[in-house]
Amino acid sequence: MSSSEKKKMSAKDMAFTGMFAAVIAVLSQIAISLPSGVPVTLQTFAVALAGYTLGMKLGGLSAIVYVLIGAVGVPVFSGFKGGLGSLTGPTGGFIWGFIIMALLCGLGTDTGKKIPAIALGIAGLLICHLCGAAQFTVIKDGGFLSSVMLVCVPYLLKDFISVGLAFGLALILRSRVNITKKAKAEV
Repeated sequence: MSSSEKKKMSAKDMAFTGMFAAVIAVLSQIAISLPSGVPVTLQTFAVALAGYTLGMKLGGLSAIVYVLIGAVGVPVFSGFKGGLGSLTGPTGGFIWGFIIMALLCGLGTDTGKKIPAIALGIAGLLICHLCGAAQFTVIKDGGFLSSVMLVCVPYLLKDFISVGLAFGLALILRSRVNITKKAKAEV
């Protein structure tokens, strides 16, 4: 292990990680309930923003912190829910998928190139939806395709727009705030 790999997380990194975990928690509460039981929220925007702004390591960590805080019962999930029941319930797959989404958005930022960054963000979004549909299928004891049609398709356009807007806002944030030592202004 090199000395840079052994380096501890700086106070600034901890602050940004915690701040973006809080952003995800706050934007999770802006929700519109739908009959499927999966609400329309700003979670995907917040998760993508965390990844794109902080990069893979810190963006992924902010999503992990969000999930862990919710897992211990703090009501940070949509509808002011928290606890393991939220993670094991019908919409829990989406919450687990947020970690992968943040990591892939962050990896996109770390590439320093716009097209791969957007492609990785969309891939993260699709994986998040697959996780959500898979868990919904298991919990509701239904078919996978019908679950995709119920809990993914109606949300995809909003979520694609959310990823694009998060990418654009992250470009602005990264150009104005020294978030990481190796922040790339172009992505």
